[in-house]
Amino acid sequence: MPAFLPPVPDPSNALSPAAVSEVRARLKQIATDHDVNVLHAIESGSRAWGFPSPDSDYDARFIYAHDADWYFSVHERRDVIETPIETVGGITFDVNGWDLRKALRLLAKSNPVLIEWLQSPIVYVSAASAKGHFASEMLELAGTFFSPKSAHYHYFHMARKNYREHLSGDSIKLKKYFYVLRPVLACLWVERGQGIPPMSLTQLLDDLLPSGSMRDDILELRERKMRTPEFGSGEPIPTIQRFLTAQIERLASIAQPEASRADPTTLDRFLRRWGSRT
Repeated sequence: MPAFLPPVPDPSNALSPAAVSEVRARLKQIATDHDVNVLHAIESGSRAWGFPSPDSDYDARFIYAHDADWYFSVHERRDVIETPIETVGGITFDVNGWDLRKALRLLAKSNPVLIEWLQSPIVYVSAASAKGHFASEMLELAGTFFSPKSAHYHYFHMARKNYREHLSGDSIKLKKYFYVLRPVLACLWVERGQGIPPMSLTQLLDDLLPSGSMRDDILELRERKMRTPEFGSGEPIPTIQRFLTAQIERLASIAQPEASRADPTTLDRFLRRWGSRT
């Protein structure tokens, strides 16, 4: 059985012990109801990115495997598990997962969402056995398939979409700055040739904006968001607005290389190793 690990301490994120227990209880029930082995389960979204609000949802994501026989079928089978979004005790839970084979197919395409799951600082379940450590090995595998082009495309289009939808006008939803800042910084990370961008906003800031007035404005805004349940609207913040406007215009013309050729049989071997209960 996978080990249920305590969340990694993070000064930007105070986790509710009751919420953590609820997430783990839901994961155990999912494993029983669907007869699967939960190999890796993490927190996604603003809590893992490092800019939660006090009332942020718990967005748990997981990778699971069926018994080996499940994969021997002439028919494609449903490869996701989705559960209803529910609020319990004033806390909202969103818990969904992907089958291991689906996850590996996405890894072969250097899917940035999957790669973020593998490096979340908040871990609910992590499989480890004589085989090794599931998430560490899969993240290492992701590095061999990493495509700067795919990463740039994903993060740039996320940033541009959120910028256009939320950061125009005289009054904006201030929390939306983070949904543009993080992908823009991820693009800059990729542009520098530093490989897979970290999930954490703090890590991105420390490397790319180690000092300066804009960093100070970002950290002050994050502090306000983290202590305010209903983080409302306000006037644009000039330093951040100018930076994002200039970077989105510039990044639109940046071309990134394709992934280097990796051996696809490594994915098959990984599936055979972890796609069973033994």
